[in-house]
Amino acid sequence: MCEVERSTAVLITLFAPDNVHLLEIAAVRDALFEANCRVATGSPYEVRLVTEQGVAVRSASGVTFVPDASIDQATGPSDTLIVVGPYGIPALPNERVMQWLRQQAGQARRYGSVCTGAFLLAHAGLFSRRRATTHWQYAANLAAAYPDVTVEPDQIFVRDGPVFSSAGVAAAIDLTLSLIEEDFGRALALAVARRLVVFLKRPGGQSQYSAALIAQSGVSGPIDRIRLLVLENPRRDLSLATLAKELGVSPRHLSRLFHAEQGKSLSDYVESTRVDISRRLLEESSAPIKAIAFAAGFGSTTTLRRAFMRALGITPHEYRTRFQSTGAASSVMAETDAVLS
Repeated sequence: MCEVERSTAVLITLFAPDNVHLLEIAAVRDALFEANCRVATGSPYEVRLVTEQGVAVRSASGVTFVPDASIDQATGPSDTLIVVGPYGIPALPNERVMQWLRQQAGQARRYGSVCTGAFLLAHAGLFSRRRATTHWQYAANLAAAYPDVTVEPDQIFVRDGPVFSSAGVAAAIDLTLSLIEEDFGRALALAVARRLVVFLKRPGGQSQYSAALIAQSGVSGPIDRIRLLVLENPRRDLSLATLAKELGVSPRHLSRLFHAEQGKSLSDYVESTRVDISRRLLEESSAPIKAIAFAAGFGSTTTLRRAFMRALGITPHEYRTRFQSTGAASSVMAETDAVLS
């Protein structure tokens, strides 16, 4: 069992719009349920599921669920507001729901979304001038509809101060584990992850197109091979000429092929991958920035800093200050040491 120190339960409000993807409700609720089951006394979390009308609702998959309250009943403040997503781009709710979301977010310590729930919070103005993500399939739509939101299209989840958002469906588990870790520490989050038979965290900086996801789907073509090589070997010489030799094609052919499939140059992909690796190490370890630059393949802190400014508009030090995980100093130092060796 894991002990927690809070004297009162953390109240989590889940708002489910019409046509909701049921797994997103279940992912959050089951992770929090497991957290409650893993402590010796009391329950760290209280969860209320809210819909507009508060009556039984048919989900997108056809399963009917019963919420705990309507928006008219759930007027009191909660610690955390989470808006789960409907299947596909949502039909935007009425102003009454928008006003309720603004009120709840204004009273909460933190708030955010799962998957396409991001559209609702963006429409309510609650993601304005914030970084956010959503399911990769709809990220371009979110960015086009809400230009005041900085959309990061390939992240598992994003934290920007008290605001959070996650990618599609199962990424709700990653997000919820991060909230549990923030509230009650790594030990409880790890216990929940083990119970659910999932990784403790695919970090917020990890791409939705990560090496793990590529491996699961199989490496089916030459560009997949290159992407996997880059992800697994960031410290290698990853120049166009070297990688073209790896495939046995000309640099010009590889350049055209990569851009046609990925919509970006190979050099841009290599840099963005190295930035993602750096972000993970900055979030989860206390390794010196110089060592992180080396581990991610940048070679120098100057190169790392320039890449961060291009990609994120902040320095690596500023990024670590804002986004380093609770307990990062001890959580992955062994992993960092392995990367550096």
